[in-house]
Parts: sequence; C-alpha cells; structure tokens
Amino acid sequence: MKVRILSTSDVHGNFFPTNYASQTDYHPFGYLKAASVIDQIRQQNPDDIILYIENGDFLEGSPLTDYAYQTKDAACGHYHQNFAKILNMMAPDAVILGNHEFNYSPEYLESCYQGLKAPILAANIKEGPNSHIITAPYRIVEQKGVKIAIIGLTTQYIPHWEKPEHISGWHFEAAASAAKRTIAQFKNQVDLIVVAYHGGFEKDLTSGQPTEKLTGENEGYELLTNVPGIDALVTGHQHRKIATVKKQIPTTQPGFRGETVGMLTLDLDSNKHVAAASSELLDVKDAPLKADMMPLVNDLQSKVQTWLDQPLAQIDGGMNITDHMQARMFGHPYLALVNQVQMDALGVDISGTSLFNDEVRGLDEVVTMRNVMNSYVYPNTLAVEEISGQDLYDALERSASFFELNADGTVGISAEFSTPKVELYNYDYYSGIDYTIDITKPKGQRITALTYHNHPVAKDQKLKVVINQYRGVGGGNYPMFSADKMVKVDENPVAGLIVAYLKKHDHLTAKQPTNLTFIK
Repeated sequence: MKVRILSTSDVHGNFFPTNYASQTDYHPFGYLKAASVIDQIRQQNPDDIILYIENGDFLEGSPLTDYAYQTKDAACGHYHQNFAKILNMMAPDAVILGNHEFNYSPEYLESCYQGLKAPILAANIKEGPNSHIITAPYRIVEQKGVKIAIIGLTTQYIPHWEKPEHISGWHFEAAASAAKRTIAQFKNQVDLIVVAYHGGFEKDLTSGQPTEKLTGENEGYELLTNVPGIDALVTGHQHRKIATVKKQIPTTQPGFRGETVGMLTLDLDSNKHVAAASSELLDVKDAPLKADMMPLVNDLQSKVQTWLDQPLAQIDGGMNITDHMQARMFGHPYLALVNQVQMDALGVDISGTSLFNDEVRGLDEVVTMRNVMNSYVYPNTLAVEEISGQDLYDALERSASFFELNADGTVGISAEFSTPKVELYNYDYYSGIDYTIDITKPKGQRITALTYHNHPVAKDQKLKVVINQYRGVGGGNYPMFSADKMVKVDENPVAGLIVAYLKKHDHLTAKQPTNLTFIK
C-alpha cells in the first residue's frame, strides 16, 4: 500500500499565473494550477491513501490578496471570505499557519478562515485569549485501516518580525521540542507520523553544516535528525525547492507561488511499516487552471486588474529599473523615492529601504497602482529608531557584505546572501547620509566614509533612522536594530504611503542619487 502526502506552501496569494506586471503577464505558477495537479494525483491513484496539506503563507503576498484586505469592510468587498471556500474545494487534511498569516492581524486571519472545514494545526503555538483560530496541535486520520497522525508546526521566530499587537498573548515554542512532546502522546497509537512545518532547514542536508545563524527560525534539520518517530516531513518558509530523503525520512519544500506541489510517497509493508520512501516535486507549469475554482476568484481578479491600472502621478524620465545590481551598488531614483516617502511620513531625514527582488520594475513615467504594488510587494509598516553612529556603521557594513568581488572584476552576491537561498531583500540602500562602500576591503571594514549633514558620523552620535518594522526588530540579521530602540511607529503600509505621496506630488522628475559611492 502507498501513502502519498501532497503539499503546497508559500502560495502567497498567487492564485493566477501572473505577477501582475501587466494585464497580460503570464508566469507558469499559481494555486489554480497546483489545485489541478492535486486533483490529477487523486484521480490517478484511487487505491492509495492520499493526504493533502496546505503548509502556510497562503493569505498574503500578491496584489490580489492585498486588494481583498483593503476591501474587507466595503459593501462590494468581503472577497477575503472566499479564501476558506477555495481551500474547502481542495479538502485539505490539515492547514498550517505561516508567519505571514499574521501580517494583517489575527482578527483578519480568523475572518478569512471562517467556515474552513479543515483543521488548523499548531503544536508549538498557544494563541492569544481573544483568538479562536487554531483547531488542535495534531489530528489523526484513519484511511484504509492505516492511522496517520499529522502534527502542525510553525516557525517560532514570528515574535522577532511581527507587530506586537498582532500576537499579543500568543506564545511560540521551538518546533523540535514541541514535536517531541506531541509525538510522545500518541507514538504507539498510530502507524505513521507526518510533520507539517512552516519552517525550513538551518543546515545543509548532506553535510550537516549550518547554512545560517542558528536562531531557531528554521529547525527542519533538527526535526529530521533529532526527533525520533517522524515518518515524513513537509516544510516551507524558505521558498526553496527541495525533494530528498534524509535518514530514511522523505521531505519536501515546494518553492513558492504554487510553482510546484510536493509529494512524499511511503510504501507500506503488510505490517503497515515503511518499507521504502521517496520524495518529488510536481511542476505545475503544464497544468490547466482548476475550472470549478475560478468562479470564486474571477470577479476579484477582474477588480484587481482594474484597480491596478489607476493612474497616480507623472514622473519625467520614469523610475524604471533595468539593472538591479547597479541600483544596489549606486542607488536608484526609485529607491530614493521610497526613502523620501518614509522620511516624509515619519519626520526624520535618514531612511533605509530594500530592493526586494529582481522582478521589481520600478515606476513608469505614468505611474499606476500596478507600478507601486509590484514594486513594493510586502505589507511592511515603518518605525523610527534612535541609534548610535556605531549602529549605523554596523548596519551599513551588514549591507555591504552583500557584495562579492569576483576574480574577473565583476560584482556578485556573497554566499551569505545567496546560500541556501537568495535574500535580495536583506540589502538596504540609505538616503539622508553620504557613504562609501569599498568592496576591495574585508567584510566589516567596507564603509570607508560616512557623513551626515556634511559632517563625519561619530560612533557615539545619536541618530534617528526610519526603516520598515521587519528590519526594525533585527530581521535579516541586523541585530543593531531592535524594538527597544523604536521611538515612533506608523501603522500604515508603506505601499499605501507611496500611493498617498504620489497623489500629493503628482508631477516629479527622476534624479539619480549621488550619496552612495561604490568602489570595486
């Protein structure tokens, strides 16, 4: 007998095969395609036990889900209530919370999943007193005489990123310790144990060497190697494509935006023990959109496309990004604009922002909502922190370590920011200061000049800097920033602040910033 465990993870609101760069944009991903692949596996293997797990970060991350949030209280809105209906059509055996599920507040999360038939599993989370989201730490499914326990886990690192008011009263435990405790409750009462973890791998799966700082954000390797009793492991969070078997335990991580479906296969012997195990990723690129699901999202998609094409402002020369590495090395008018918006909104004159990924196009001469939403893709809010000059030096050195000088003189991305996954969003460009990055110098010694208001920055000088809240709590390995240094916060999403600024300043001229000198 075969048991197949299918999973999606990190869909991030990408239901249709588009990144919304234009009305006709097409990319071979999306939950509507992934759903067809899941249907196909179910139809092709009627004699197998087939489980399906939605592994988190489902509700946030695209213009479509952002529009659903913005219209949640409108008379013509309430589109967010269709997300549970979409999942109900796929009848998952478990739904796991991702860290981005909390970005819009637990109240919104609860509203989105109202009517969800599948249990929401979280063995390492205790929810706040006013929340009613988590169903149970685990569930036991019995099919064809086989008892299978599914344990839900979510990265414990959420308090390091999320707004405190969004997780007030919530408690997050290490995934590995919660898994051990939970398995002990029923280990001899079930035939198989499946762990579904919205988290990734902190170590190389072959060598066991750390691939990141061991903060507890990712515990997948620990689960595979130090938690007895697990028969299969579903992972996510890192957006990596992984399908392998470690210590006879199959594991997957299916990328993001619904680009693949993970499938773990367990071959059981007559005693219901695992005789063989395998792991694979099922590419969705050739799959059709799931036709019977489309009525739930077609109207929303149409509204989103119209909303995205609203004109906002005119920029002489435009702020299109054609060379993303050049933009990071020397700054760019678009990045300078985002920093200006942040400084204007919070009333300080030093700001840092990130060029999140290489799909960011910047702004056209006629700026539309589509431009803004595709360029500033996260629901970040802002914080002002009072830091020392030394803190600012340290933050700039962290960003400067993003670059690697290749033997042929070209500039690449250092392993620290590219392995095991590319983290373009963890490099920041600053406005309001003049600084020099010299990548011929050793890491930690690359900021060779730093001035503020034409004076060198002293190490003990007090400065106020505006950054997004993810960075403000140290996200991206920036320990010089922390919540206790925050002196002011703004609850408005940055994309909304950009829209408001452009409506107020509806005729701009693009100018290349000159405050960053880059030596290679």
